[in-house]
Amino acid sequence: MEIIRSIKGLREAVSAARQRGLSIGLVPTMGALHAGHLSLVARARAENDFVVTSIFVNPTQFNNPEDLRTYPRTEEADTAKLEKAGVDVAFIPDADEIYPEPDTRIFDLGPVAETMEGAMRPGHFNGVAQIVSKLFYYVTPTRAYFGEKDFQQIAVIRRMAELEGFDIEIVDCPICRESDGLAMSSRNVRLTSEQREIAPVIHRTLDSSRDWARDHSLESTKRYVIDTVNSFPHMQTEYFEIADPLTMQPLQEWPSEGETVGCITVYCGDVRLIDNIKYPPKNLSK
Repeated sequence: MEIIRSIKGLREAVSAARQRGLSIGLVPTMGALHAGHLSLVARARAENDFVVTSIFVNPTQFNNPEDLRTYPRTEEADTAKLEKAGVDVAFIPDADEIYPEPDTRIFDLGPVAETMEGAMRPGHFNGVAQIVSKLFYYVTPTRAYFGEKDFQQIAVIRRMAELEGFDIEIVDCPICRESDGLAMSSRNVRLTSEQREIAPVIHRTLDSSRDWARDHSLESTKRYVIDTVNSFPHMQTEYFEIADPLTMQPLQEWPSEGETVGCITVYCGDVRLIDNIKYPPKNLSK
């Protein structure tokens, strides 16, 4: 595996692969890699001839300076995992390489970026669009891989790709969970031992809400999830919305057909955790 820190070096490496007729898979990450990230790498490895994984804690998508400061950085451990996983190139630039001057681009991301995370973290999705578009320009991959834990983010990236005219297959991959159901996240390492024991209630509640939804309205289902999660110590729901999975617009009642997605953000202590669940079409309100 080659570790590359410059855009020039990255472009040269992928150009050489492309000249050999190789398909290229890209896995963008912010490091602190866990099994969820590695599942994306494994998928990219299985579906492409040449795999690039980026590690870059992108400052433009953090609207909370403290969150940026405390985001875990574990480059040595990360590169060992990527090499073992068969990655061809690990792109690990510093901030000055990516942003030699401020990125002033504003993306017209539309409604998919205006709700939930977009409402709670102003500017966050524009920052995501900035860094992912840069990576797409540098690598021009055949396919790019993203985890469904960040469900709304995938919709935003698809919108950005459409705006920028990228001919790239966006591959969404299932959430990876710990044995107790907690969605894998680099932020989980910041949980205290007591918080870590409580945090799996998020997934357990979402899972049980599927049964609740069979006999209750959408609004009742939302209240069930929020009240249940908030009944546990250290837990405070920031939002829980049930939305159309394509437009990401919150719904007021169960649709007559099609899946819906329930997206939640919960503060466990001061650690912000996200998760989601899909509700099948049969969940009609009474």
